[in-house]
Amino acid sequence: MRLCVALDLPSGRENLELANRLKAYDIWLKVGFRTYIRDGKEFIKELKRINPNFKIFLDLKLYDIPNTMADASEEIAKLGIDMFNIHASSGSIAMKSVMQRLSKYPDRPLVLSVTALTSFDNDSFKEIYEKDISTKVEQFAKMSFESGLDGVVCSAFESRAIKEITSRNFITLSPAIRPFGEDAGDQKRVATLEIAKNELVDFPVIGRPIYRDKNPAQKVEEILKRL
Repeated sequence: MRLCVALDLPSGRENLELANRLKAYDIWLKVGFRTYIRDGKEFIKELKRINPNFKIFLDLKLYDIPNTMADASEEIAKLGIDMFNIHASSGSIAMKSVMQRLSKYPDRPLVLSVTALTSFDNDSFKEIYEKDISTKVEQFAKMSFESGLDGVVCSAFESRAIKEITSRNFITLSPAIRPFGEDAGDQKRVATLEIAKNELVDFPVIGRPIYRDKNPAQKVEEILKRL
C-alpha cells in the first residue's frame, strides 16, 4: 500500500504548508478540482520543489467526448504528474482513446477510472445508473481493464472483488479512508485502514484525518506504521 494524502485545504498556501510538514515522507499527494482550478500548474511545480520525490495524483475525473478526453489527457501528461483519473462511465471508446493517445509517452502517468463516487449510497447510485453499486462497479472495472487502464478508483469494499475479476496487479485507489475510525463527513462508504488492507487496496486516500490533526506529520507517521 502507498499512502496518498489529499490536499483539500481552502487555500494554496495552506496546502503548501501541509506539504512542507510532510516533505520527509515517501508519499503521494492528491491534487483535486478546487486546488487545481485555483492554483494551476504552478502549484504542482511548487510541490515538486518542496520534495522532488513526491508523487502527484491529479484528481480531475475527466468526462467528455472521446477526442476531448484524449486531448486533455495529453496535456495532463505534459505536466509531469504521476497519475490521473477519468470516469469509467465515459465508455470504452473514450478510455481506449485516452490510452492510445498516451502510448507515445514512454513515461506516461498511470490512468485510473472512477467507478462509483464514494459519496453515493446504493439508492442514490441506482437512481442514476439503474443498477446496484456492486454490479455496476464490477462492470465498470472490467471495461476499464479491457480498455488498457492501469486501475480504478473505488470504495475499499469493492477492491478485492475488482482484483478477482481483473488482475491482482490492477490498481485500486480508495478515497473515504478514515484510518482510525474518524467521522465519515459527507462520505457514505467509508473504511478504516485495516479494512483497506484486508481488501487489498493499493492506494488509500486520506485527507481530513491528516490535515485536521494538530500534528499532521505525526498522524502520517502513525498511518505509515500501519501500512
